[in-house]
This record gives sequence, C-alpha cells and structure tokens, in this order.
Amino acid sequence: MTPEGALKPSKALNGVHGVHLLPHSPFSFQEIKQHADFSQSAYGTSNIGSSQQLKVQKVWQQRPACLKPIHCSLNGDRSIVETVVNVVTSLPFIALGIQVPRKNLNCKIYATSLIGVGVASSLYHASRGKVRKYLRWADYTMIATATVCLSRALRNENSKLLMATSAFFLPIQPLMVSAVHTGLMEVAFAKRAFQDPDLRTAHNVHKMSSVLGGALFVADDLFPETPFLHAGWHLAAAVGVGTCNKLLD
Repeated sequence: MTPEGALKPSKALNGVHGVHLLPHSPFSFQEIKQHADFSQSAYGTSNIGSSQQLKVQKVWQQRPACLKPIHCSLNGDRSIVETVVNVVTSLPFIALGIQVPRKNLNCKIYATSLIGVGVASSLYHASRGKVRKYLRWADYTMIATATVCLSRALRNENSKLLMATSAFFLPIQPLMVSAVHTGLMEVAFAKRAFQDPDLRTAHNVHKMSSVLGGALFVADDLFPETPFLHAGWHLAAAVGVGTCNKLLD
C-alpha cells in the first residue's frame, strides 16, 4: 500500500447511516504520544515533589520534644464565678509590677513584664472560643518572660549564651525556660538571705509560698474539675513574687 492510499478513506462503509469516515492523519498518533509523555513527566515531577514534602514533614514530626510547642491546658473557668475569681486573683501581679523598684533598666523591664503577666492572665481567663488557646500560650510565655527578666535583674553575670538560648526557647517551651530561670533566682535568693539576715524572713515566706504554689499547680493539672485551685496558685505565686521584690530594693 502506498502512502497516498493510506491517506484515502476506505469506501467499504460508505452509505451506512450514521457513519462518516475521516482521512487518517499520520500526525495524530505522534501528538497523542507527545501528550502522554508530557503527562508522565508532569506526574513524575509531582511525585518527586510530594515525596520530598512528605520527607520534610516526617523529619519535622520526629524533632526533639524540646522543639515542639507545649500543649496548653484549657481547664478551668467552667462557671462565671470561677472566671471572676481567676481574673481577680490575676490583678495582684499588675500591682506587684507597679511596686517593683526601678533602679535600673533591667528592673524596669522586669516590672513591665510582671504587669504583662497580670494582663495576659486576665485576658486568658476572661476569654472563650478559639482565641482561648492562643491567650493561654501568651499567658505561659509572659510568665516565662518575667522569670527571664527577674533572673537578669538579679544576676548581671548571666551569660549571653544563656540569654540567647532562653530567647530561642521562650515561645516554644516557656515552662522549661521558667524552670531554668526560677532555679537561678532561687539560688540567688538563698545566697543573699544567707549573707543578709534582714532577708531571711522574706526568704522563708518565699520558700513556703513556692512549695504551696507548686503543689497547687500540680493539683490543678491532676484534678481539673476541682474549682479555685488555679486561683489558689495565683495567690501563692503572687506572694512568692512579692518577696522577690525585696531582693531588688
């Protein structure tokens, strides 16, 4: 068969109702093949991109726990009365921040952060809905920020590496940052109370309030349905913070 014959349509089906034959084009198969190649190429590229994205997500999910954001507990404030009590017991932190002696820049920054703790806590306990979890994170973060600022105000010898590391982990693991700088503050308080008899009474009150506050904090997490445990922790923490102001005088 010649190429010219290949281009001519067969007449065998001519006249059959509903059948209309078109000439065969030698380029149709080539066009389809090119389209198929393009589709396979695009599909392959998509698979590669998806595979790389899954690998990145897997690595990110397997990151160390210290790099994972905290799971904020949203317990409490089940009634209007409990909400009001939690907000009222948050206000002493604002008053304590106002009373902080502002002898230098570090003390001024700490005073501002302590006021921020009271504001963030009040907003969190008064909130409802989706915004509540973000305000809870802000509450934890402000507490951690205040401990860092207090540690800085009490200990000018804090290394730059420690402060930089604390700033990095502050929005990710605020509770861990709080624990580290609270420990530094406790050591500084104990040393100064040992050297200065006038601070021993304040230090004893501080120790008792810290133990009570820690117990209430744990109890609030273990018994979330028990009302006013969180408010009790607010008050114990406020007493402990108030004794720290004696160190800044």
